[in-house]
Amino acid sequence: MSLLTLAMWATGVVAVPLCVCHTLWLFLGCSLKAAGTVLGPRQTGAPDPRIPRVGPGEPSHHAYWSRQMWRDALSAARVALHTIWFRLTVVWLKGSVARLFQGRRPETGRPGENGFTRTVMRVAAPGTAVGAALGAGLAALAMSVVLAVFGLLCGAVWLLAMAAVGVLRGAERLWALTRGIRMKCPHPGCYRPFPLAVHRCPDCGVPHGDLRPGPRGVLWHVCVCGQRLVTTSFAGRGRLATRCPHCDQQLPDVVGSTRVVHVPLVGGTSSGKTMLMAAVVAGLQSWSRRSPLDVEYASAADRQDGGALHQQVQQAGWAHKTQGGQPRAFMLVVRHGRRRRLLYLYDPMGESLRDAGSVREQQYLAHADGVVLVADVLAEPQVRRGLRGADAERADAARPADQGPTDTYQRLTGELAALTGRRGRMPVAAVVTKRDVLDQISSLPVPGARIDRWLTDIGLGALVRGLGHDFGAARYWAVSARAATGAGALDSEQRRAAEPVLWVLARSGLRVGALAAEAAAPDALGPRGSTAVSDPSGR
Repeated sequence: MSLLTLAMWATGVVAVPLCVCHTLWLFLGCSLKAAGTVLGPRQTGAPDPRIPRVGPGEPSHHAYWSRQMWRDALSAARVALHTIWFRLTVVWLKGSVARLFQGRRPETGRPGENGFTRTVMRVAAPGTAVGAALGAGLAALAMSVVLAVFGLLCGAVWLLAMAAVGVLRGAERLWALTRGIRMKCPHPGCYRPFPLAVHRCPDCGVPHGDLRPGPRGVLWHVCVCGQRLVTTSFAGRGRLATRCPHCDQQLPDVVGSTRVVHVPLVGGTSSGKTMLMAAVVAGLQSWSRRSPLDVEYASAADRQDGGALHQQVQQAGWAHKTQGGQPRAFMLVVRHGRRRRLLYLYDPMGESLRDAGSVREQQYLAHADGVVLVADVLAEPQVRRGLRGADAERADAARPADQGPTDTYQRLTGELAALTGRRGRMPVAAVVTKRDVLDQISSLPVPGARIDRWLTDIGLGALVRGLGHDFGAARYWAVSARAATGAGALDSEQRRAAEPVLWVLARSGLRVGALAAEAAAPDALGPRGSTAVSDPSGR
């Protein structure tokens, strides 16, 4: 046997047992421990330097699975393999093996007691080096397999989380589509739609503009203050205070969970729009006292505005002229059974409809689900020409609008089609106001059960034909807002005044058609036939 063969056998005799019994498990244990240190939590209550601070933008931490998991996995792999390499090169080769070649003990570095001991150490040094390298290589291979499996598990977690994000977003989107929920700002100068409101943290008040399932969390986001905020409407996100992402103004709590029905009241100055809106609110509240209908103000601001309008009508007997620029939506939450609607009522200035340009500026019309055309027939020139003596004086005392309903309709209809693109599917409720005055004018025919025919009889047939042609459905009423508001208001008149809005709500899917039908029943009509319809289906 040659000397080389003998050296190889001696090396193998030392290397194999050393690798199998010691170095393999030592390197593997050290690498696993190092990886665990990287993955494991730091001191409880102390800040973890591995977690990045929340930067500008969304004030919440990213979910662990979205970013930090991959950073930790890469750090664990790098530290584990680097630990094996460090232990092999520094601790074993430069340390223990180098001492053995020098005839020193590998642990303490002390020289052997005699020449024989030092010779044995030098002979064992190559086998120790090979055993250490072999153990390190096998440990690195095993650790690579462990890290690969860990990476696959991380990928599975990431895929499951992303699938959950997609499912929750899709479910919420489908739920909103099936319920017809589209969020739009009610504030003047904005009126813009948005997919998601800005939610404020209840603890620190910081705004969150992307509070939905995503990389920052599936079921909740963690705010910078540590508060958990749920990410879906199903879990109660609607209980958080919300603001418009465009104008940063407060939104009602039910935005995002309730279908919005936009109903502008359109008419000339002094046509009775504000009085009619006060009568509609009083009528809805009257219905809520005698039927399953439930009505409440959508926000504290709406409650304050509603109270101020009611007090103004109680004290003065009429509502002041609408002032300011574009109107803020007056919002009510209307429930019937398990369904509810967020009703946006717009009361614009009559001057906003004087020409096509000003109509085009009324951006809220782009979201209209129905229009209430407030018709003051006493402002129509052909009607006024037919009045004589005391009738003309009564008409003048009623303060006719600055423009008749025909002019209002003509200015509205073209721009409405341009703004919405769906005028042909939109319902229009034509409400003849100041019926209490009309009842006293003998020069005009008696408003019977068909207000559309009555309008035709007094010379407004073109208006009736235009409404029937341009809109998906048209229905007609004659209402005395004065009899429905103020001191001594009649419940029957209030309920009748609310019927146009109930009809529009019924067409949106709220099951209040029976209430509108009850209000339109013959025994519910006033002495002059105050309510009439031109849509026999009662839709």
